[in-house]
Amino acid sequence: MSELRFVHLGFGADAVEYQDAWQEQRRVHAARFADEIPDTCLMVEHPAVYTAGRRTEDSERPLDGTPVVDVDRGGKITWHGPGQLVGYPILKLPRPVDVIAHVRRLEEALIRACAEFGLATTRVEGRSGVWVLGEARERVGTGGLQLDLAAPRPPVDEFDPRLSGPEYAPSNAGQRGEDRKLAAIGIRIAKGVTMHGFALNCDPDNTWFDRIVPCGIRDAGVTSLSNELGRRITVREALPVVEKHLREVLEAAEPLPRAV
Repeated sequence: MSELRFVHLGFGADAVEYQDAWQEQRRVHAARFADEIPDTCLMVEHPAVYTAGRRTEDSERPLDGTPVVDVDRGGKITWHGPGQLVGYPILKLPRPVDVIAHVRRLEEALIRACAEFGLATTRVEGRSGVWVLGEARERVGTGGLQLDLAAPRPPVDEFDPRLSGPEYAPSNAGQRGEDRKLAAIGIRIAKGVTMHGFALNCDPDNTWFDRIVPCGIRDAGVTSLSNELGRRITVREALPVVEKHLREVLEAAEPLPRAV
């Protein structure tokens, strides 16, 4: 891919309202489609907001009536807010776009960034994003620790069979302690150009996730770099590390059209 341009929209006291950033995404998307600008990644921090993808169910929304912004990305409901680094890579890819390959590249960049901070993360089968796996449980009477690769998978609306293969750990079906999601990914492809992107939890107040069913997943938790490492990792500290690995992964990639 060509050189990736980063644009900082605002962080901390200058955090940008979600709707304003969404409008800027649309503007940049149109410019990228017209080849007026190169591939661009918008980096931002938002004030607290819930956003719901197209597959969000009513039962996954806040029960207290907290407002939710319905958006045109894939996936379900999530939270954005202080302490979370959000990136919107707006890239022109060969059509028909291989969406899963794009998701894997974003995951890879974030996994590498977490590793630079000293945190081992991975993918989970059937579920997008970056995860910290729960500890394997000792199964009484088996004489050791094991994961049951044939264990029942989550309900179909929480599982994407395309997200499978050697890059993914088996879905947690009661064989591990609670898996914890560190970074969420939700994207949209329009006219061969990507929109939306990822949200990496650096040091947010994770109690915001308690009001919803994050990403529609009921059998896993949410975590942050700070929680896992036992020291504060701010958005500004994570920003250059994430940008470095996004640049390495995305610029080195040779995207191919999806096989049809």
